[in-house]
Amino acid sequence: MSNRLRDARSPYLLQHADNPVDWWEWGDEAFAEARRRDVPVLLSVGYAACHWCHVMAHESFEDERVAAYLNAHFVAVKVDREERPDVDAVYMESVQALTGQGGWPMTAFLTPEGKPFYAGTYFPPQPRHGLPSFSQLLQAVDDAWTQRRGDVTESADRIGQALGGVAQVAAGDGPPAAARLDAAVARLAAEFDPAAGGFGGAPKFPPSMVLEFLLRHHARTGDPRPLAMAETTCERMARGGLYDQLGGGFARYSVDAGWVVPHFEKMLYDNALLLRVYTHLWRTTASAAAARVVRETAGFLLRELRTAEGGFASSLDADSPPVAGAAPVEGAFYVWTPDQLREVLGDDDASWAGELLAVTPSGTFEHGASTLQLPRDPDDPGRWERVRGQLFDARLPRPAPGRDDKVVAAWNGLAVAALAEAGALFDEPAWVEAAVAAADLLVRLHLDERGRLVRVSRDGVAGGHAGVLEDYADVAEGFLALVAVTGDPVWLSFAEQLLDGVLARFTDPAGGFFDTGDDATDVRLAGLRRPQDPTDNATPSGWSAAAGALLAFAAYTGSARHRDAADDALRIHDALAERAPRFAGWGLAVAEARLAGPVEVAVVGHRDDVRTGELHRAALRSTSPGAVVVAGDPDDPAAAAVPLLRDRSAVGGAPAAYVCRNFVCELPTTDAAALARQLG
Repeated sequence: MSNRLRDARSPYLLQHADNPVDWWEWGDEAFAEARRRDVPVLLSVGYAACHWCHVMAHESFEDERVAAYLNAHFVAVKVDREERPDVDAVYMESVQALTGQGGWPMTAFLTPEGKPFYAGTYFPPQPRHGLPSFSQLLQAVDDAWTQRRGDVTESADRIGQALGGVAQVAAGDGPPAAARLDAAVARLAAEFDPAAGGFGGAPKFPPSMVLEFLLRHHARTGDPRPLAMAETTCERMARGGLYDQLGGGFARYSVDAGWVVPHFEKMLYDNALLLRVYTHLWRTTASAAAARVVRETAGFLLRELRTAEGGFASSLDADSPPVAGAAPVEGAFYVWTPDQLREVLGDDDASWAGELLAVTPSGTFEHGASTLQLPRDPDDPGRWERVRGQLFDARLPRPAPGRDDKVVAAWNGLAVAALAEAGALFDEPAWVEAAVAAADLLVRLHLDERGRLVRVSRDGVAGGHAGVLEDYADVAEGFLALVAVTGDPVWLSFAEQLLDGVLARFTDPAGGFFDTGDDATDVRLAGLRRPQDPTDNATPSGWSAAAGALLAFAAYTGSARHRDAADDALRIHDALAERAPRFAGWGLAVAEARLAGPVEVAVVGHRDDVRTGELHRAALRSTSPGAVVVAGDPDDPAAAAVPLLRDRSAVGGAPAAYVCRNFVCELPTTDAAALARQLG
């Protein structure tokens, strides 16, 4: 038996294709059916790596009795939030308004016009913890719809008016000034956990965008406090169970404040963002621990998330698949008991490894198993590498978590930027080649001749959903990173296409940006609110990512139009810096780049000249916030396609580097050490 989701492209939707629930995909047909039958729409939103989405599916959506009632009284619509972040964003606001919190699975009840009148998250199969059972909820909603329609309509209108009237934080008069960024650091310091790193308590998420801001603030000001917060957080995360000590890569978040027990799904966006953060931390401090994380996380991305087409898959599941009909088990692929260590390593090595990795008889996770931590560096690195390899190989036969292999444009843009920078700084050409291959896929499959992006593809086939603002901005960010690393001007041209699309179709006349294009906003969502959010979530907000890409593009090209758009977008961060810096890290990092210039470095020299490479590497090693770098061969006519390279020439026949800040250029230098001092 299968339902309409059997023809879906999304791996998450396909997970529900065999449910007895008669699921529809989001679209006009589903809402037309609800109008024809005069029944409400049940909207269920989740994603493939979501543990509690799987739990609710197993408990309720696979239950024949529940499905029969649901099919009789509702039109059931299933949405992959990663495919349709616009749908998720609007209805999540209703969940947060009604319950005071959000999360997935999201469960919302809508009128046939798409207006929400009741919403929540996970509902259990039996009443518990103050929640009704899912069956009770369905019966109560159906009763309200059939017996008290006026109350339902009034609730829907009230919620719709509230969503339509959502007001943004009042923007400042301009981008954040230095004093405002200092105040943001002070606010972050007050919320910092000095023992475990990070901010606030459990659950604790990797603060990737905030870490980038802290590193940039330290680079611009020399203030040691932000660097100390970044170093502590990065060290504690990498030593905890959040980090895969055997295979590299980070889980989505920690359920505790000490990074011991993760929620085990591994997301592409987390690992791309953190790969870049640890690369920048290493660039700042030369930390061997940061270098370890960079190498292992890049290895994880290429080994486990790369697709056959050259892109990167979205995630690995939190759960291991069931064995012999048992329920899926969260984290089973990653955790160990002392007995399991002995089976693989023998008594001596197992005792040593158990102490090193904090594997205890009572366990740190569930059922006597422990997550692997690395509280201290091993006293015998050679032994550790041997043991690590044995354990890695021994877990390969375990049932592996499922992979959501759809390619999301925005997250691949983040991966392109991270791998390109890390590959250049760590002299790993294979990482740069992987970044270029992913960028090629985005151009070939996601970008059409009009400069419009498709959000997702799978198995080499583009999906039907239009890209949202974060797709345009993050892919442009990735392309601009390739300009810096490869010098190929084609990436600047593609970035220009995307950013011109941002200015033409996403700009809010009142300031900033909408999350959806003016030609791609779902009419049902537009009737509630055109999605728009300047604050970061798990990834940089599209708003702040667009500001960063626009600023860098302006530095490469001298475009006042793009620079002014970046400045306008950053006005909101003048307010967020004071009120909520934890949720505005990327915008604050962009503001740091703006205050620093950003520095522009043009390296002119023949590609096969060793001195050109030395100057280029010195430029890429600069910690100046958001520094813009390009290297070009004076004999290559294509170099003139990058305005920053125009009218630059070798000095006395030797490769030269030109450094400019705020429309003022220093004398060119032919010496890499002198260039490093200029950039220092």
